[in-house]
Amino acid sequence: MKNSFLSNLLKSRSGLNRRDLLRRGGWFTLGSAILPSTGNAANKTSAAAMAATAETSTSLYKAIGVRPVINARGTFTILTGSQSLPQVKEAMNLASRSYVQMDELMNGVSPRLAELTETPWGIVTAGCCAALTSFTAAVIAGTNPERMQRLPNLTGLKSEVIIPAYSRNVYDHAIRMLGVKIIEVNSPAELEAAFNDRTALIYIYAGPGDEGPLGTRAVSDIARRHNVPVIVDAAAEGLTFPNVHLQRGATAVAYSGGKCIRGPQTAGLLLGDKNLLQATWANSAPHHAYGRSLKVGKEEIMGMLAAVEAWKTRDHEAEYRNWHSQLQFISSQVTQVPGITTRVEEPEGLSNRTPSLHIEWDASQLGITGQEVSKMLMDSEPRIALGGASGIRPDKMKSSVTVTPWMMMPGDDKVVAARICSVLKDHPAFTNPAVPQGELASVAGQWRATLSFARGSADHTLVFEQQGNSLVGTHYGEYGSGDLTGSVTANEVHFRSAQKIEGQTLSYVFAGTTEGDKMAGTLDMGEYGLSKWSAERHQYEMPVGQPKPVKKA
Repeated sequence: MKNSFLSNLLKSRSGLNRRDLLRRGGWFTLGSAILPSTGNAANKTSAAAMAATAETSTSLYKAIGVRPVINARGTFTILTGSQSLPQVKEAMNLASRSYVQMDELMNGVSPRLAELTETPWGIVTAGCCAALTSFTAAVIAGTNPERMQRLPNLTGLKSEVIIPAYSRNVYDHAIRMLGVKIIEVNSPAELEAAFNDRTALIYIYAGPGDEGPLGTRAVSDIARRHNVPVIVDAAAEGLTFPNVHLQRGATAVAYSGGKCIRGPQTAGLLLGDKNLLQATWANSAPHHAYGRSLKVGKEEIMGMLAAVEAWKTRDHEAEYRNWHSQLQFISSQVTQVPGITTRVEEPEGLSNRTPSLHIEWDASQLGITGQEVSKMLMDSEPRIALGGASGIRPDKMKSSVTVTPWMMMPGDDKVVAARICSVLKDHPAFTNPAVPQGELASVAGQWRATLSFARGSADHTLVFEQQGNSLVGTHYGEYGSGDLTGSVTANEVHFRSAQKIEGQTLSYVFAGTTEGDKMAGTLDMGEYGLSKWSAERHQYEMPVGQPKPVKKA
């Protein structure tokens, strides 16, 4: 493939020295030029230059009291996704130096994206979720300005989206925000029956299931007969040529720009049908439509184009070999600690295609659990984010942590290995929490609970069955319910529950004390934060006409 103007321009700047870079654009340009490569020999830089960039970046965050993290977990948005490529940073820097007309910019970028990805058309969005939202708006309203302005008022418009049950997930909120009704289907027969004149589109989440009886190919064959578009959410996937999802019959496919493609963190890529993608752009910023708030800037657009161009020239096999090399080094170091075993786990499917190292031990021998290792590495310096932490006291036998090399920078493997070894060998003496003494409380029955959030509160219902110190039951929320399990020790209660709300499963972990007909304590809701809760035992009223019990003197 011939080099693009953008690629040539970036190459022409690769010979600049530190003084030239500072003169032409300041330390942001310096940082983009000396960040590590992804396998292209032409882009390789010295370890000293990379260390200087990392030090500058660290100082930037520390100046506002933020502690940077070594990412040994993966492309999680909470950890700012991936490191954008050097040519992406440079393209964004160059793009920021001029003004352009945004429609002209996208009309220039789209044919190039189509050429690079071997698809009918492509646009850059403000992330994968933004692509889903604006695509849904385009399917419903087209480019009819009256309909565009009425959204999310769906009166008289298509208002239903079909989703195979296996594809329900937390990210389908991006489609639901249009106010559409989600129709879940579990079989091809249910899919056929779900179509009507209100059906707008079908959404499929790429991953396990998308090759099954309700996979992309099977669903697209049926949808085509009903003239209903199909969009695939492939956020964490890399690009395939020709595109595997469009080959299976999907109308469009959406990607995250800030994951394995290593473009801007706040960019996404939408590929597929030209007419619908042009309508998607019309329903996005800079236009005054539903997607106005989902703005993508000229810098992200040109950075995303640079990332797609780089994808075609990156040595992906060399990247994979490098990841394995990093994991082998870490394994060789941590297995020197007595009792440590490791195994490399290979990815399945197209999403998150990176190997990972599973590190396992008996916590009763080493005196520390996986969760404690993970917490210590996040709380100390250098700060390291690990995955797969397991092991909860007092049941502290089998424990583990997982290292994913995908987003680790050169030299991080040495730091990660040394820090894990250090914590496993030399850590504070952890002890099991003191067991409260006293008569075992009885909490069986129904309780009226109040959950007090950082802002607002909610009334829930807890129903317990108790056998000895074990608890089972049901937790009823405002809109959903789920089973609960837990235990009672003297007057302390600990229980957890899960409730499925739309595509998300909410997790609740309760801890507290009971006194008579009252309970109270703390509530851990994971990403939704910590809260407080209190509960009172439900007092049943006697049926009308029944004599009230007589109190004994």
